[in-house]
Amino acid sequence: MKTGISTACLYPLETEKSLELLLQLGFRLFEVFLNAEQELAPAFLKGLREKAKEYGAEFVSVHPYTSSSESLLLFGNYPRRTAEGFALYRRYLEAAAVLGAGYVVIHGQPQGHGKLSDAEYWERFGELSLLGEGLGVSPAQENVRQHRGSVPSFLQGMREALGSRCAFVLDVKQCVMSGFSVEDTARAMGNRLCHIHLSDHTAERPCLLPGEGDFDFEAFRSLLLELQYKGAVVTEVYRDNFSEPAELEKVLRYTKNVFNW
Repeated sequence: MKTGISTACLYPLETEKSLELLLQLGFRLFEVFLNAEQELAPAFLKGLREKAKEYGAEFVSVHPYTSSSESLLLFGNYPRRTAEGFALYRRYLEAAAVLGAGYVVIHGQPQGHGKLSDAEYWERFGELSLLGEGLGVSPAQENVRQHRGSVPSFLQGMREALGSRCAFVLDVKQCVMSGFSVEDTARAMGNRLCHIHLSDHTAERPCLLPGEGDFDFEAFRSLLLELQYKGAVVTEVYRDNFSEPAELEKVLRYTKNVFNW
């Protein structure tokens, strides 16, 4: 399994500066968090791609800065706004294609929001997936706490309804904060688990750098092997979970030791 990191770990440092610093620290696989409209511009994306190329690095996924608005943009009940939302997310899918990344991370809709049934939500997601088919990019549902996608039964239903037209991102810290086990969530995603956000935790702190908490990484790797997981394992934590960027070098060594075999 390839290991990498999200540029979001250094937010609010600008995206291109985050990438540069992480490249200098030795990382070669990235999720890029696009944080502004101008970061969807072709020239900006080309700059990221060329910088990664200098180091022999690659991108695996894109994370939209509009995630908190997806309930209205993608899963609302106002067709004109939905059409505009789909047009915006096609741009994210195109951005991922420019970078050579295979996935665009989707948070989706908070629990209790909107009027779509589960089946209608899944159908809407399937329509979004069609936008990426010609680009070789898939939207990927993340198990974000307090969202529909945090519930394993919802994820399993989505997988059964959509099959290859859905993909999933397993976020370890979101499992911890939502109260659902990593194993139950991963098994619900099944063979459509395509991407992982990695972190560590303790009983008191739900998000820590990998290797600094109580998470059983060996058991997690065994679970992924059982599920025949072939995607990337990308560290994603918050900037207040570490003091200095240099600490991320230890994470690079740790995750390579656990997952690269």
